[in-house]
Amino acid sequence: MDLNLLAETPPWDWPSDAGRTFRKVLNNRQADPGDRLTAAELAGDFTVIDSDLANVLLAILRNREESEELRARAASSFGAVLEVAFTEYDEELRKFDDPEMVPISEGQFHTIQDSLRRLYNDPSTPKFVRRRILEASVRAPEDWHSEAIRKAYVSGDSEWVLTAVFAMQHIDGFEDETLEALTSTDPEIHYEAVVAAGNKGLEAAWPHVLLLVEDESTEKSLRIAAIEGIGQIRPIEGRRILDALIGSDDEDIADAAEESLSYMGPPDDDDDEFDEEEEDEEDEEE
Repeated sequence: MDLNLLAETPPWDWPSDAGRTFRKVLNNRQADPGDRLTAAELAGDFTVIDSDLANVLLAILRNREESEELRARAASSFGAVLEVAFTEYDEELRKFDDPEMVPISEGQFHTIQDSLRRLYNDPSTPKFVRRRILEASVRAPEDWHSEAIRKAYVSGDSEWVLTAVFAMQHIDGFEDETLEALTSTDPEIHYEAVVAAGNKGLEAAWPHVLLLVEDESTEKSLRIAAIEGIGQIRPIEGRRILDALIGSDDEDIADAAEESLSYMGPPDDDDDEFDEEEEDEEDEEE
């Protein structure tokens, strides 16, 4: 099975034995390094990841004889399954609300979390691997994350700052740091700050994010990130702007606006009240 072809194919169109193929390549240390990297990335997709694949990825991550790049890729592949497991996990009952929604067991969920924490705190773990561990593990927030993010952010190392700002979108707090990161001249840090501001619904970020949306010269990926965020920061005003952007001549911008609106759901009564207030203000000005 051609891994490069699978990488270019939507996951829902993968053959039923795709997961088995990924396991075979990952377990074969004599396989082409590029194929193993591709397999590690694809193995994290929710259409294929299961207990067996998770165990293979974890074994690679723990193995110091594997390359830093492959270990880092294995760590990143845990992000999606950790987020779903965290969403379904009931802390009080200490079990998944709906086990069928999670492709790994509760025990495995905790094993992955514990392994990521231990490897992150191990000074012998390479920096690149530690960064990817933090970025993946925050998808299932734990108490140790806040301190880890704070240390990374004030480290003075631009790569760690980038990881910290990315992680801020998943962890409560860090509003001041997110606002500060919006002023960064580093385009990657700026981008992640815009994403974090949107995910947090950070009101103070509204003028900055709105400007990125309205300025057609904004780099496209950054503008799309801002489009995805405005509806979360100010849903009512954001909806009006997104409605207008659906008619954009730029298909990517129009699609981003439509997708952002779809996540917001149908307008509620507050939207109508906002429209009426705006109309009253316009009448008074006339």
